[in-house]
Amino acid sequence: MNDQPSLPVRLLKGFAMFWWDFLVGDTPELFVAALVIIGAVALVSESWHANTVAVIALPVLAIAALTISVKRASDAAKRK
Repeated sequence: MNDQPSLPVRLLKGFAMFWWDFLVGDTPELFVAALVIIGAVALVSESWHANTVAVIALPVLAIAALTISVKRASDAAKRK
């Protein structure tokens, strides 16, 4: 009996794994941070109609998330 999954299952799994690696990659915390930032900015923009705050907050929060991620990676590399 053949234990290999069918072609559609393998294609679907390959497609899902591609997107997981593309979006998440090595740093899942950046993926989560991006989702949280986009959600927070959308909430501020839609709920309070504070589009100016949203436009300013998006790059500031993104830069903060990237800075924290680089700092954590740098600290981890120094410990090795």
